Amino acid sequence: MILNRLSSLICLLLIFGSVELVQAQSSRRSSSATAVAEKEKSSEKAESEQTEIKWAEIELSGMLPEGPSLPGLFGEISESVNRIFDRLDRAIEDDEVDAIVLKINNPLVGMGTVYELHTKIKAIRKQGKPVYAMLETALTPDYLIATACDKIYQPEPGMLLMTGLRAEVSFYKNLFDKLDIEADILRVGKYKAAAEPYTRTEMSPEFREEISELLDGQYAMLIKMIADSRDLTEKEVEAAINTGPHTAASALEAGLIDGLYYSDQLEEIALENEDDATFKLAKKYGKEKVDVNFDGFTGMMKMMNLMMGVEPRSKKSVEPQIAVIYATGAITSGRGSGGIFGGDGIGSDTMIETIREAAENDRVKAIVLRVNSPGGSALASDLIWRALEQVDKPIVVSMGDVAASGGYYISMGADYIYAEPGTVTGSIGVVGGKLALEGLFEKIGITTSYVTRGDNSGALSAMQPFNDSERKAMQKMMNDIYELFVTKAAEGRDMKVERLKELGGGRIYTGEVAVENGLVDEIGTLDQAVEKAKELADLKGNDDVERLLLPKPTSPFEQLFGPIDTNMKQASAAELLDGVLPVEMTAQLKRALMIDNLSKTEPRLLLMPFDLKFE
Repeated sequence: MILNRLSSLICLLLIFGSVELVQAQSSRRSSSATAVAEKEKSSEKAESEQTEIKWAEIELSGMLPEGPSLPGLFGEISESVNRIFDRLDRAIEDDEVDAIVLKINNPLVGMGTVYELHTKIKAIRKQGKPVYAMLETALTPDYLIATACDKIYQPEPGMLLMTGLRAEVSFYKNLFDKLDIEADILRVGKYKAAAEPYTRTEMSPEFREEISELLDGQYAMLIKMIADSRDLTEKEVEAAINTGPHTAASALEAGLIDGLYYSDQLEEIALENEDDATFKLAKKYGKEKVDVNFDGFTGMMKMMNLMMGVEPRSKKSVEPQIAVIYATGAITSGRGSGGIFGGDGIGSDTMIETIREAAENDRVKAIVLRVNSPGGSALASDLIWRALEQVDKPIVVSMGDVAASGGYYISMGADYIYAEPGTVTGSIGVVGGKLALEGLFEKIGITTSYVTRGDNSGALSAMQPFNDSERKAMQKMMNDIYELFVTKAAEGRDMKVERLKELGGGRIYTGEVAVENGLVDEIGTLDQAVEKAKELADLKGNDDVERLLLPKPTSPFEQLFGPIDTNMKQASAAELLDGVLPVEMTAQLKRALMIDNLSKTEPRLLLMPFDLKFE
């Protein structure tokens, strides 16, 4: 009995001990689980508190035209200076963006646009956000844009192809002699050299003088821009140019760039002094994504709207506006031209309609005319100038890469004129003439007979050169146009005609020299021109002023299927040769086609004598 009780007691003790053991183990497991949970929670909290560094990447490459973007699909996928600026502004205002990376990959821009971009980047930096430039194989315009950034990086196998400036002018007289083509060209102004490539085998002393002065100005500007931005002396910059082109390593040694990095090493740069942070690169920052979901009836309608350039409805505004009118390309009579793939032209009819639209719009308080034109038809230039003169609102001109000859003509009636430092302007002169093709026709077996009435009946013939009477009449007509040009320019600039004639004669100037001689009021960007327009319209300090970009571009549907005129056929023919012939040859052909088209309808041209391209 005692044994039975002892046995029961032992069993109770064993059971009790077992229960305590289980409770202890359970307690330890509970404690362990709690510790794990707390650790995970702590880890999540640490991750949530971890700093994220975000950089916005924006690429500059290819064609970057100014002005309103094409409506519809082609506008969505294309890029422009205006859209680049919009994306930069978005990055400035985005609190999540800590820095901007500019991937500069050979954008096709002139010196005026380079200055606009350079100024915009410096303005971003003043607002406290660093800007970094990534280069690969960089030409001079690429590098000049990059110098506005905080740092410039390039991969080790990269190249900086900056070797200075060079002017190359091709002359066709020997070719014309072989083909029995006679170039009979008249001009007013000893510096009006537009005819020289067709009548000479080399530059005249006057042509060489003005080209030399132009390159001196552009070269000095280039050196100063680099020296000021890179904390180098002008002698050091000139030495670096004279030893170019450079590998990335030699560019680093010369102080032209700041480091040898590939694009995939941006994270390493961003996190260099950050012990506990993550990195995010927002590629194609701010670029609109095209909605390509065209399913069903709604999708089909969306596709048709994109193709035809139907713009989505936007909320109506009542805020005051500054109309920014873009005058880009050669100046011609009639409707303006403009293709999906470039080739803009300023048609007098289109431009006059646009100017009147802005003048009659009650919300538009002032007009900024953005001129990027080498000139063209004297008549069309005067008609556009006349339309601007009739506007009873402040007008400010902003000159881009070039505003010369007819491009200056349409500018001279403005209340105030801005130019970029590298703008090519002036060229106040007149040129006209023709190519006589009778000798070529006879060489290939074509003969021509003539029956004429009137001493000057052959003045516009493409077969024979001018006779004495025709040449005298044509020269008088061109002299009259020149007198009209210089008289109106003198009135617009509040200058004596004699002084204007000293500056005329077809001579070209950089923007900086044009300011010194009074042809232009001030060096400045398009943004500064808009601010000046606001000031003249008593809107200064009003942040609600909107920009109305004009003229509205023609829709791609109309460009593809609308009526095709001579201009469009010629432009298309030249564009078809792109990729088949060397770039230099197609560029020459396009310019020759433009001049040929202008001369068919306009015997008096206000045209700059050459095109400028910087590499």
